Amino acid sequence: MFFRSRTRTRAPGAPPPDGDTGEAGGPGAAHDGDAGHALRTPRTIRSFNRYEIKYLVPVTQVPELLAAIEPRLDRDPHSDTTGYGVWSTYYDTRQLRFYWEKIEGLKFRRKLRIRHYGDRLAVTGDTPVFVEIKQRVNRVTQKRRVQLPYGQALRLCAGQAPASVPGRDRAFVDEVLDLVGRLALRPSAMTGYQRQAYLGRGAEVGLRVTIDQRVRGRDRDFGFAEDAENRFIVPPGKSIVEVKADERVPYWLTDLTAARNLQVVRISKYCQSVEAFGRAPRSVFHVPVDEPFAVGTPTEAPHR
Repeated sequence: MFFRSRTRTRAPGAPPPDGDTGEAGGPGAAHDGDAGHALRTPRTIRSFNRYEIKYLVPVTQVPELLAAIEPRLDRDPHSDTTGYGVWSTYYDTRQLRFYWEKIEGLKFRRKLRIRHYGDRLAVTGDTPVFVEIKQRVNRVTQKRRVQLPYGQALRLCAGQAPASVPGRDRAFVDEVLDLVGRLALRPSAMTGYQRQAYLGRGAEVGLRVTIDQRVRGRDRDFGFAEDAENRFIVPPGKSIVEVKADERVPYWLTDLTAARNLQVVRISKYCQSVEAFGRAPRSVFHVPVDEPFAVGTPTEAPHR
């Protein structure tokens, strides 16, 4: 199977994750603005807690996989037969703290991003987007977010409080401001892909399966509507299939992946984008693009 296993070993000469050990109050916790990680206690504001399992699947195998899951799952109402675009701008420190926390497998780690669903080229300052903190606590993934117009989202992630925020989102906005200010976060990478999504029904209502194809990224020109070049950060012949469950993955789905010999992989689209542009050890997934390809996504979709 063609995949790269992430390890805790830092590449020779690579910077440490801003001096942090991954534990609040540990050695280096006050270095380079690391007091921001006094925020390590997870909060519950508008959060989604899930277990996530990822597989790297040849795109030629996707139709067979869809035929097997469609009788048991409902198509996400925002996803037609071609899916919808997902674009994210990730924020990190100058030393790529969040990247190294992922590579080293810290039990608590997180990422800040702005995410848009649909056609990125149609985004304006008034387009609704999400500011999200996605974090890992042991084996559980938590996602917290607030919806804002794109212009306000950019200002928030630059350390400026939005003019008006509903009371239920105030604590989350304050956390973003604290995180950005203490760690001097800035845009570091962008990712984009076409997603098809399916939802569990009945007793499996918390189940979600996504298939992401044409996974691309860039390391500059971070505005969603920028007419900028993207490159594949996962080979175009591969798709990322992700299973998300609140408690456990149903047996029929684990049997289905086992029957097709699908192998679990540890892959981060953010890390892939960082590596593809030479800012950290290069990923074996990176494939140079020798001919132009469409960077826009034709399908608009509300949030998921």
